[in-house]
Parts: sequence; structure tokens; C-alpha cells
Amino acid sequence: MKVKDILKDKGTEVATIGAEKTIYDAVKTLVEKNIGSLLVLDEKGAIAGIITERDILKQCNQCLESFSETKVGDVMTKNLIVASPDDDLDYVENIMTQNRVRHLPIILNQKLEGIISIGDLVNVLRGECKVENRYLKAYISGEYPG
Repeated sequence: MKVKDILKDKGTEVATIGAEKTIYDAVKTLVEKNIGSLLVLDEKGAIAGIITERDILKQCNQCLESFSETKVGDVMTKNLIVASPDDDLDYVENIMTQNRVRHLPIILNQKLEGIISIGDLVNVLRGECKVENRYLKAYISGEYPG
């Protein structure tokens, strides 16, 4: 299975925020959309980074008083790890695990195609395991002609 298969089911809508917005604005959007990350766009609309719940918590820990004035661009993760729609899920799972990221922008020809989360991967892999289990049980019990 490939990343594009997840995007086909999940959709390609990606929540974004401007780098000049405040962390308060980011938190408000995260809560309203019930999500864990926002892609950060620069003034030209290009991807500049990603801001996650973890980035916001780190900033809160450092200086809660300036929370409402701190800009997203000051705390976002700038060195993005991305994937392509044609990447295998095993590869993407390894990338996310090794780099300890939970959200992965999907880019094709420098264009944003969507975003997947570790939860999306877990749901797909769990479904594949259920199907495989079912066929193995049927095979072992003799219900499935091998």
C-alpha cells in the first residue's frame, strides 16, 4: 500500500497557518479543527514549516507570559520531513518512527498533496492485520481452499 491510497480515503485538505500568526491563533485553530499540527506558510504561500502541539508546549514551558504575542514562525519546526504519494507505508512508518514525528506532509513536484498522521498509518496497518488474520484463520481451519 502507498501513501496515495491513504490520501484517497482521507482526503487532501490540510490545515495551514501563516508564520506571522501567534501561537494563540495556532492553538485556536488546532482546537477548532481537533487536529495536532498545522503546516506553516510563508507570505508567498510556500511551506515554511510545521507547528505541532509539542512545539507549542515547549514554548509554553519556556515563557507562558509571552504566549499571546509569540509568532508561529518563531517556534515552528523548520526542517520538514516529507513523503511522496508513491512512498510505501513501511518506508513512511520507519521515517516517522526514526524521526519521532507524528505528522508528515505529502509533497509531489514541490506541491502539497496532503498530510498523514501516525494515526492514519496505524488505522491502515491495523485493518491489514485484521484481514490477514481472517484469511489465516480460515486457511488453518480448512474453510479457505489453499
